[in-house]
Amino acid sequence: MTPFPLDLAGLLGHWEQYGVYLLIGLSFGVVLEMAGFGISTRLAAQFYFRDHTVLKVMFGAIIVAMVLIFGATALGLLDYSMIWINPTYLIPGIVGGLIMGVGFIVGGFCPGTSLVAAATLKLDGIFFTLGAFFGIFMFGESVGLFEDFWSSTYMGRLTLPQLFGVDAGIIVVGVVIMALMMFFGAELLEQRFGNKDRKLAPKWRYGAGTTLFIMASAVLVVGQPTSDTKWSRIEAEKSPMLDNRAVMVSSPEVLDYIRNGSITLTLIDVRNEADFNTFHLENAQHVPLNQLLTHLPEWQVMTGNKAILLISNDETSAIEAWKMLVADNIPNIYILDSGMNGWIDKFHTQSDGIEIIEQAGADDQLHYTFPTNVGGAIMPLALPDPSSLDPFGSDMDYVNNRKIVLQSKKGGTGGGCG
Repeated sequence: MTPFPLDLAGLLGHWEQYGVYLLIGLSFGVVLEMAGFGISTRLAAQFYFRDHTVLKVMFGAIIVAMVLIFGATALGLLDYSMIWINPTYLIPGIVGGLIMGVGFIVGGFCPGTSLVAAATLKLDGIFFTLGAFFGIFMFGESVGLFEDFWSSTYMGRLTLPQLFGVDAGIIVVGVVIMALMMFFGAELLEQRFGNKDRKLAPKWRYGAGTTLFIMASAVLVVGQPTSDTKWSRIEAEKSPMLDNRAVMVSSPEVLDYIRNGSITLTLIDVRNEADFNTFHLENAQHVPLNQLLTHLPEWQVMTGNKAILLISNDETSAIEAWKMLVADNIPNIYILDSGMNGWIDKFHTQSDGIEIIEQAGADDQLHYTFPTNVGGAIMPLALPDPSSLDPFGSDMDYVNNRKIVLQSKKGGTGGGCG
C-alpha cells in the first residue's frame, strides 16, 4: 500500500486537482471568518491580552494537525517525507517574523486574515491587502541589495525532532503539554485584562485537551517508522530498479556529468574513513552509513538539475544507502556501477603506481593498494581526462543509454498565520 499524500493529479487530472485546492482554500477562509478573524480589532486585542481567540484557534488547529499527521505516519497511512516543509534560513526567518509581527500589531491583520477581511469588503482589510501587495513588489525590486543576507544561515528541511535528535513522539507530547498550559494561561489573561466577568473555559474543553494528550501519548508509544519499515512498504515496487540495474551508473557516464556539468552530481562516499582517505573522487563527500540520515534535511529540499551518486568499494554499502534514502523519498538517487573498484579498473594507468590485491576478501573491500605518497583526491585518477575514453568503443555506450533521468519533487510555499 502506498501511503498518503494522494497524487491528486493522477486521480483527478491536472486541472481538476485545483478544484480541490480551491475548495480547501474557501473552506479555510470561511472558518477564519466564522472565528471572527476578519475583524482587525479582535486580532489586535491579543497583543493587549484582552482576547486570545486567535492564539487558541490557530495554535489549536496546529497541534491537532500535528497529532494527526504523526499519528498517521506511525500507522503507515502517511509518508511524512512527502509533506513539503519550507527550508529554514534561520536569521532571515527571525528578522522576517519580527517585521511581520510589527505589521500584525500596527495593521491588525496577517496576510491570510487580511484576505478574509477584504473578501467581506472591509475597508481596513482591503487597504492592508493592497499594502501587502505593494510590499511584495518592493521586496522583489530590492532583494538583490541584500541577497547574501536573504540566503544566509541555511539549515535545509529542519524539524524539531531533527534539531534535538529525539523521536517525534516526544516532541508531539511536549508541544501538546505546552499548548494546553498556554491555553489555560490565555484564559487567565483574558479574565485579568479583558472582560472582568469572563469565565474560564467550559468543562468540555478540558475533555478535549485530555483526549488530545492521550492521542499524543499514543503517538509516542507507537513510534515513528524506521528506515527498514519504510523500505519494507515499498520494496516490491523499488527492488526491480536494483535487480534491473536501472540505478547503476557507469563510470564513463559519471565522468561525463562531472566534466560537462549537464547534471550536478552530489558525490556521497559511504565507505569507511580509511578507504576514503586512501582514495576518493574529487569533490566527494564522506558520509558513512550511520550518519546518512543526518543529511536528510538538505537532501529533502534538493531541487533543480541535481542528483545524488552513492559510492562504495563495490556496490554493497551503496545499495544499503540507496534503500535508506529512497525509503525517505529522496529523489534522484543513483549508485556508481561496480563502485570505486570499478572506477579504478576503468581509468587507472601504470603510471598511477596502483597494485591490485589478488585476494581482496569480503564484499565491499578496496581491491587496490596505493602508493604511500598519495592519498585522497590528489592523483589524476580522482578526475580523469575524458580523452582516455574510447570514442568508438563500449566506453561511449552511455551516450545513447544514459541511466540518470531526473525526477522532479513537488515543492510548495506557505507561512504566516494563514
